[in-house]
Amino acid sequence: MATPPVAVVCVGMAGSGKTTFMQRINNYLHVNKKKPYVLNLDPAVLNVPFQPNIDIRDSINYKEVMKQYNLGPNGGILTSLNLFATKIDQIINLLEKRANPPPDSKVPPPKHFLVDTPGQIEVFVWSASGSILLESLASSFPTVIAYIIDTPRTSSTSTFMSNMLYACSILYKTKLPMILVFNKTDVQDADFAREWMTDFEKFQEALQEEQNKGVFGGEGFGGSGYMGSLLNSMSLMLEEFYSHLNMVAVSSMTGDGIDDFFEAVEEKRKEFDRDYRPELEKRRKEREAESATKREQDLTKVMRDMNMNQQPKSSENAAAPIDPADDEEDEDENDADDYPDVERDDDDEEVLKQRYKNAMREQGIQVEDDDPTVARMLAQAKRGG
Repeated sequence: MATPPVAVVCVGMAGSGKTTFMQRINNYLHVNKKKPYVLNLDPAVLNVPFQPNIDIRDSINYKEVMKQYNLGPNGGILTSLNLFATKIDQIINLLEKRANPPPDSKVPPPKHFLVDTPGQIEVFVWSASGSILLESLASSFPTVIAYIIDTPRTSSTSTFMSNMLYACSILYKTKLPMILVFNKTDVQDADFAREWMTDFEKFQEALQEEQNKGVFGGEGFGGSGYMGSLLNSMSLMLEEFYSHLNMVAVSSMTGDGIDDFFEAVEEKRKEFDRDYRPELEKRRKEREAESATKREQDLTKVMRDMNMNQQPKSSENAAAPIDPADDEEDEDENDADDYPDVERDDDDEEVLKQRYKNAMREQGIQVEDDDPTVARMLAQAKRGG
């Protein structure tokens, strides 16, 4: 069985070089004869330096959404994503067809789905539409979050810790494997970040040095030592968090570190199959069980409302006098007609079953022709319960 494509979802703060990074990894895969399938989910971008296969701008007009709903820039992006999320079934079908082409197809399936997201990271990560898109992707393909970090802007302990906390929140919100991508290493090397993540004492030294320089201010909030103590405590807290991350240093301009990034992607693909997929399957089964329970409760309510429990046929004539002649006629009819009562019972059962189905459909409950719930409720009705 062929290995399914891995979906790489790129998220990052505005200005972190996310779109340039997307261009670089797209170009890298093309050069190495591993043509990816690219999705652009940023409705507000004017131009992208790569050719997306699926583009939110083809179906959603961002400026028209802002005008029609009287929204600002962030509200327009959020609403555009919400509208696009209504088409998620069609998108997943397209991806699945592309991942499993027919045997006679001359186009090989891609190894990677690359997903570019809006620069307003909170709009995508914390919105309902973002969760729908990510969960739908992860339910069909191994999915990895690439969190892009602007390395030159993260050189101070406070901005570094802010980025780490944001990465931590994204990891636990999405519940997907994550790679920290320290971008723009052509401007500043990311060795300091690697040291701070692996050696707590190095971070303490850098923190003490900044305090001595008065980076946090001489009086009040910073001068009281509160800021240094807070950063120190958070660093200790995140030590376990760092152990679950892969950190790579890349330059989107020069291409340095892109090999390391795709090695990390393959490692996270294995981690997804080993650790994350069982959890996703467990959550999916729980949702299905809850849905089935609710559906059965709705069905039971419909049956009670209909009050369609069958009554024993003998009750209709319980008070009628018994005529021996009637018995003889019944015996003759049974002999001649080959037990027509049995056939009548079968017909009644089919009629009742059809009435149940029609009633459920009128209540908006989807029901198949061979639905076991209908048979169970029919058996209960026959018992008079």
